[in-house]
Amino acid sequence: MSIENYDYPLPKELVAQNPLPQRTDARLMVVRRQQQTIEHFHVRDLPEILDDRDLLIVNDTKVIPAKLVGYRKATGGRWQGLFLESDDQGHWKVLAKTRGNVQIGEVIVLKDRHGADRLELLIVAKLDGGHWAVKPLADGDAEQLLQKIGRVPLPHYIRDGNMVDTDVQNYQTVFARHPGAVAAPTAGLHLTDALIDRMKRRGIQTASVTLHVGIGTFRPIKVDNVAEHEMHSEIGELSNETAYRILETKAQGGRVIAVGTTSVRVLETVARQQIAKWKGATELYIRPGFEFKVIDGLMTNFHLPRTSLLVLVRTFGTNALIKQAYAEAIEQEYRFYSYGDAMLIL
Repeated sequence: MSIENYDYPLPKELVAQNPLPQRTDARLMVVRRQQQTIEHFHVRDLPEILDDRDLLIVNDTKVIPAKLVGYRKATGGRWQGLFLESDDQGHWKVLAKTRGNVQIGEVIVLKDRHGADRLELLIVAKLDGGHWAVKPLADGDAEQLLQKIGRVPLPHYIRDGNMVDTDVQNYQTVFARHPGAVAAPTAGLHLTDALIDRMKRRGIQTASVTLHVGIGTFRPIKVDNVAEHEMHSEIGELSNETAYRILETKAQGGRVIAVGTTSVRVLETVARQQIAKWKGATELYIRPGFEFKVIDGLMTNFHLPRTSLLVLVRTFGTNALIKQAYAEAIEQEYRFYSYGDAMLIL
């Protein structure tokens, strides 16, 4: 299938630049596959929409302040990077861009969120694809140092990636526990502790998986044939408890509803073998022809065109119905992307 089928025009004013003051006030489009219907609600209506035996699976990854801003010490030239991972030797892998040719052995001075010089990075090696190996010239592990100098890694379509103080809380789910993501699992941004409590009182349960969302989640598919896209790898985990809850829900006739495409990737990766404790990397690419073995529903945001995320959603929700849903969302002026409204596919 051609990637052209996954393109659509979106008015710029529909790209949400900030979340709503109350997360649960976001609109919720409910798409029912069997009935081929589209209805309009709000996230706060979830306790009335879902059934008392349903199980929501959320992604409890925690976004790290991975955006790095600074300058080349030797030239003063501006430098910007994104922390991706660290190793046992204290080296960081970063995706970076700057003016001029950076040399091995150069030092980068990083600024904190207030513009003060806080940390120096030594350029150790040039890697493939715009990636670099660097070493911080300070004591402390990556998480400690990033808390001092890192910024919220907003996607480019939100204020050109420039954070404000409120993003520290807004771009994080209420169930974030395990640091490692460079992008938020955005469907989960709509849920609050109060809403989860309301659902629990109605018999709707939640369980968690972990998938550390990587930079590849934003990258568009650049090949014409969707099947030829090379999927990015992400690290994830599913606990014994969550595996048990899934099996129990299925046995009782309930539905497993993934909150976010990242949760889907973990669940369906595990299901290729058996639903049991799992930890590792997944390169699962869900595209037309994929057989879903775990999820019965999906809550997700509205995604960018030409991305693997949109391919996943259309594969689950059926191509024609989700195309219709997106057209209706634009007509009804839904708010799109990370800070935007949501869709529930049942």
